[in-house]
Amino acid sequence: MSVAPFQTSANERVERKPRHLGRFALPVYSWLVIAYLVLPIAFMIIFSFNKVFHGFQQVSFTWNGFTTQWYREWNNVPGLSSSFWLSIRLALISMAISTVIGTLLAIALVRYRPDKFRGKGVIEQMLFVNIAAPEIVMGASLLGLFVTFNIARGFLTLVLAHVMFSIAYVAVTVRARLAGFDRSLEEAAHDLGAGPLSTFRLVTLPLIMPGVLAGALMAFALSIDDFVTSNFVGGTSVPFPVYIYGASRVGTHPQVFVFGAVIFAIGITFALLSLVIARKDS
Repeated sequence: MSVAPFQTSANERVERKPRHLGRFALPVYSWLVIAYLVLPIAFMIIFSFNKVFHGFQQVSFTWNGFTTQWYREWNNVPGLSSSFWLSIRLALISMAISTVIGTLLAIALVRYRPDKFRGKGVIEQMLFVNIAAPEIVMGASLLGLFVTFNIARGFLTLVLAHVMFSIAYVAVTVRARLAGFDRSLEEAAHDLGAGPLSTFRLVTLPLIMPGVLAGALMAFALSIDDFVTSNFVGGTSVPFPVYIYGASRVGTHPQVFVFGAVIFAIGITFALLSLVIARKDS
């Protein structure tokens, strides 16, 4: 009679150990992943305040002291600020166009059955092919397309290329939001006399707005971060990532870290705004 309790307590100790280890290991693993993602950005922001003592103003990874010189002289590097503002304009324009097209495409894919939407299956597959295709394949194919149709490479070709690869991400994101959408709310609006456009503006769009904002932020991030496709189709227009690649062969100016910190701050601001809007909607 006295053996059974002893065996039970021993088994409980054996079972408790893995559970306790799992509760400890998972948070540690999560924080290590976060540190892996955040540390490079933190170093970039820190070294944007680092002094440079030698003649050629080049990034130094030896801490020489704190300075705000590079933030005051952000416009002293020829071509850097113009490429930055070009990337910002490009990202905003491609984000706006791809968000509108991707959102409407997601609604069509969710609302209509294949018998009413011919080619629905083909479009769905093309969306995932667009996401899975390597950037170098996309860039080379777009370059061949523009050369074939004798389209001069520049800002227009950059916009067309960025909109093309951003639409799929917006459509997939908004479609996930529409998966749990309650159609009875739209039907109630129709019963109360609202037309299709009024129903979409007052009922559908506010409910799917978190998904639309998430897709828009993703499109903005993809555009401002793109190098491979932009390098193929940019021509005389040089976006920020392409400029950084060319400048890194000679030496990277400290102002590059300043612009990188600004881009990171813009992304964080958009992310916080989307969280605030999502909480208000909920």
